[in-house]
Amino acid sequence: MFSPSFCPKCGGSDLGLQLPAGDTHERLMCRACGYIHYVNPKIIAGCIIEQNGQYLLCQRAIPPRPGTWTLPAGFMESGETTEQAALREVWEESGVRAEIVSPYSIFSVPKISEVYIIFRASALEITGHYGAETRDCRFFAPDEIPWDSIYYPAIRQILERYIEERQAGVYGMYMGNDDTGKIHFMR
Repeated sequence: MFSPSFCPKCGGSDLGLQLPAGDTHERLMCRACGYIHYVNPKIIAGCIIEQNGQYLLCQRAIPPRPGTWTLPAGFMESGETTEQAALREVWEESGVRAEIVSPYSIFSVPKISEVYIIFRASALEITGHYGAETRDCRFFAPDEIPWDSIYYPAIRQILERYIEERQAGVYGMYMGNDDTGKIHFMR
């Protein structure tokens, strides 16, 4: 967890963990002015994009785990909606312009303080160009997906469930969490 050395409000260096009045968690606080430095989870937004029975995956070019495959997704920026973040990340990582169809899955990973929001989306434009964080990007038929090289077990679970639902023609909305990467889905 990042901890500032100086208070962003008064510039003081007397920071420490304290329980603010009426709060339920210890927080990093400035003992000089009382400023509370909140450390909150990061939001990762991304999309499942299916086209003609194939699914868009990006191969990571950067740590952690370069060379593994994942859905196009990334950290939400301040001032964005989750939908804007997901579409921006799809564009940056895959060169695909897309539109959101519906939310699909939300899962939390408390151990690393992250929340993933995955949308169903459709491709509007495929440029064939992708950003520096991506080594390769392509659509895979379900039997061609490099399942053993999927970046994170939760992403694999979401994609497997989505493919099953696509074949059945019925989609759910799922929430889950687990620090091991295996999601316990709830409908």
